[in-house]
Amino acid sequence: MKKKSAHRIFGLIGTPLSHSFSKKYFTEKFLSENIFDASYENFQIDSLNKLTEIINQYPTLSGLNVTIPYKKEIIKLLDYIDPEAKEIGAVNTIKIIRGEEKINLYGYNTDSFGFKKSLDYLPKNYSKGALILGTGGASAAVAFVLKKLNIPYYKISRNPNKEKNIILYKDISSDLIQSYPFIINTSPVGMFPDMNDCPDIPYSLINATTIAYDLIYNPEETLFLKKCREQGAFTFNGLAMLKLQAEKAWEIWSGN
Repeated sequence: MKKKSAHRIFGLIGTPLSHSFSKKYFTEKFLSENIFDASYENFQIDSLNKLTEIINQYPTLSGLNVTIPYKKEIIKLLDYIDPEAKEIGAVNTIKIIRGEEKINLYGYNTDSFGFKKSLDYLPKNYSKGALILGTGGASAAVAFVLKKLNIPYYKISRNPNKEKNIILYKDISSDLIQSYPFIINTSPVGMFPDMNDCPDIPYSLINATTIAYDLIYNPEETLFLKKCREQGAFTFNGLAMLKLQAEKAWEIWSGN
């Protein structure tokens, strides 16, 4: 008789998690693909100090996704980090390997995979140049992909750093948008439930040659995307990237 597989638990850590579709996505995936020995849970934690407690409390916890604000901070807790994730400086996927004497945490970045694959859905002029709004973990993955594709970019932040290609929001000009028409919001500004917020950029300078990409997928159309669309821009949200990176995470967890 075939031995019944232990029920595996996967999940998401971060805060807040009310915006996330990850649990819904994986729950539906497990049902549709007849994966009966797995489930997915949300673990909203206000400190990474609680990670060990969660891992010990759930002895069949086999993998985690990591979201804001821990994608960079989580690295210090890992036993192994994939070279690409190390180069990016951010991790959004953890594989938990339970040995007899020690539990090892392996870190990966599937945001980079998801973002790169999602570019197939965009008009080709994205390669002209990009403005990345935000400097967090998702921003690091986006910048990594753009660099690999030889696409010039600036990061936009309230804290400029010329050595790291980071400029101020007030530095966004008509000429800059014309030269860097691919605008990517990697910040949580405008995410559910704060849907009346948007990045502080000069929307009047947006035009039909602009590509506005928001990594946020809840709401489906953020105020950032709405304002850009009203100026004639091509707009795209983060749902495709979510699905692509989630499938890559599952590939890592399941060992396929």
